[in-house]
Amino acid sequence: MTPPTSLHEPVRPVGVAPVSPAEAHSTLVDGVDVVGALSPSRASDFLTCPLLYRFRSIDRLPEPSSPAQVRGTVVHKVLETLFDLPALERTPERAEALLAPAWEQLCEGDPGLAEVLEADGGQDAVSWLAGCRQYLRRWFDLEDPTRLEPAERESYVEAVLDSRLLLRGFIDRLDVAPDGRIRVVDYKTGRSPGPGFEAKAMFQMRFYALVLWRARGVMPTLLQLVYLGNGEIVRYEPDEDDLLATERKVTAIWRAIASATESGQWQAKKSKLCGWCSHQALCPEFGGTPPLLPTPVVPSVDEDADALD
Repeated sequence: MTPPTSLHEPVRPVGVAPVSPAEAHSTLVDGVDVVGALSPSRASDFLTCPLLYRFRSIDRLPEPSSPAQVRGTVVHKVLETLFDLPALERTPERAEALLAPAWEQLCEGDPGLAEVLEADGGQDAVSWLAGCRQYLRRWFDLEDPTRLEPAERESYVEAVLDSRLLLRGFIDRLDVAPDGRIRVVDYKTGRSPGPGFEAKAMFQMRFYALVLWRARGVMPTLLQLVYLGNGEIVRYEPDEDDLLATERKVTAIWRAIASATESGQWQAKKSKLCGWCSHQALCPEFGGTPPLLPTPVVPSVDEDADALD
């Protein structure tokens, strides 16, 4: 079983604290004094474990990239680059040929990624990349890129709510039909959620739909999660009630974050996901002691360290 990961999660240099790629894109509305910023990943962090949110967004503790994150980033880069080619050239063979260049590009930015492969069974790059091919093959079984012309890829979106909370994130793919209908697509290298967990998995997509609705005045017609781990697609058609409920939820999450920031109380919440946490040595649930809070305490506005499933 692998930790939940999304394909647009940036791979961090080994041992380096997370840095928000959104910083280079964010253009706040003039005259709006925002109370803070939230991405779907940071919101999910807080819901999963408030202390994890603190470690990532306030303490900015270093976290090594996992093999799953690196694999997801490589596959995501291939899927993004594939649409630069003419439609008829978007074949499984061309996709597989893009794997090695995508890996080399990542390694140029962080030579330490070889250490990540060692953590994944000590594989060399050639054999490790061969394992990435199965994800690409599954994608071609699910979608036909020769019939797709995405309107946007790896698109940065943001919107300020009436509560003055800034929501932002990166969307893997936006498809726009001739009649204007919008489909939001996100790739995951993990497996699709089991019964009862679909709503949690779809929170990220509702978050994106809310941002698009508030920023562009158009409600997406379809939200689509493409799970390459087991070759399944999960679809959902949002409506206004869904997105208003999502808006209330993210606003409540931010209020809880603000309350924890003011009180300094960041509750650790033990769960099955603790096995993938990089900070167990500092967690009270595992006998650790968190570091002293920095002064002043200001939550960072990190964008998605979300997931490469």
